[in-house]
Amino acid sequence: MPTQHFPTFLLFLFLFLSCYITSTSSSQNEVTDDFVNPIDPKLLNLNKKAKLSHLKVYWHDIMSGENPTSITVVPPPLKLNTTTSFGLINIFDNPLTLGPKMSSKLVGKGQGLYASVSQDELGLLIAMNFAFIEGKYNGSGITILGRNSARDEVRELPIIGGNGVFRFARGYAQARTYSFDIKSGDACVEFNVYVSHY
Repeated sequence: MPTQHFPTFLLFLFLFLSCYITSTSSSQNEVTDDFVNPIDPKLLNLNKKAKLSHLKVYWHDIMSGENPTSITVVPPPLKLNTTTSFGLINIFDNPLTLGPKMSSKLVGKGQGLYASVSQDELGLLIAMNFAFIEGKYNGSGITILGRNSARDEVRELPIIGGNGVFRFARGYAQARTYSFDIKSGDACVEFNVYVSHY
């Protein structure tokens, strides 16, 4: 007698599991869809026309002295006989000033890292934020990520975003070495930044 009810039991079990799986997957889809919603750009002040700003600052990469602002956290491997320092990684918290002298007015910090990523030339991958502390830009920043061929006279790096005044930022920065001390490794780089923002 119990074997006669077995096919009915299997059918009931199959229907129950099908309903459960369907309801579970639909509730998961609802959760997945709920975290992305369209938004009116006016709520984020994106109804205004974008502004194009030019900023000129000097970035001081100081590796010498008692209080360096740039330190090597991964030295280049000794087994590689290279003049490009391939494999080197530096972390920095460099002053941004209005002029090329350290005594110039401090307007922010260039914070991030650079790594030597080329075996053939002095090519650096640089990832950094310009964190501003001056005037209406205090607390705002620009994020730069790109390749820096350090021996080129002018290098162009993309701006991939920003915060504060520079939300939704895009543009580029031109880097030009102002001075470099081969003995200490200290450098001063002029940055001309062209940034579109709201």
